[in-house]
Amino acid sequence: MTSATEAGGEERVFLELRRKVRELELLSASVEKLLQSLHFTGRLSIVVQNGRVLKSGYEEGYFSRRSHVRLLDPKEDGCGGF
Repeated sequence: MTSATEAGGEERVFLELRRKVRELELLSASVEKLLQSLHFTGRLSIVVQNGRVLKSGYEEGYFSRRSHVRLLDPKEDGCGGF
């Protein structure tokens, strides 16, 4: 019966994760405040492995410079090391 209890607990945790993703609750309030104060427009990326953040990065102006010439060096991907 322990495995059924564990499976039920794991399912509840996964459903909570899905809810947070769906409702855009992935960032802490302090990070959201920083993004708002900077008027940041871009893409944030987070890679998670075994429950730990493995890599994170950002690409500024993804939406505004999409059709324009990239301002970054072609060798640089703009994602902070991705």
